Amino acid sequence: MQTDPHPDVSHYTYRVTWSVQDREFVATCAEFPSLSWLAPSQIEALQGLQDLLREVIADMEEQGEEVPQPFAERSYSGKFNLRVGESLHRELAIHAAEDGMSLNQYVLRKLSAA
Repeated sequence: MQTDPHPDVSHYTYRVTWSVQDREFVATCAEFPSLSWLAPSQIEALQGLQDLLREVIADMEEQGEEVPQPFAERSYSGKFNLRVGESLHRELAIHAAEDGMSLNQYVLRKLSAA
């Protein structure tokens, strides 16, 4: 059985919002931030962008360019480093201590609430 070499465009991360300026719905894709599609309905905007992505991906592959992998199919370690200024680091450490938790637990709680 041969597999399709193109990524399944339905696996990408989409957002469809109303554009007051354009007076239409605009579909965007997180993995392709420079692309968007305008249409009178949410469904048409999403379908238009997915059709465009199929063309763009085919062109990228034809040109030997690397096609972005959908976020949903990427693996994540669960770790990332964040640099902050000394005063913010101190302030966060104090708040964490006041709440009786580690700095990591405190920041995770704050990020989860966002």
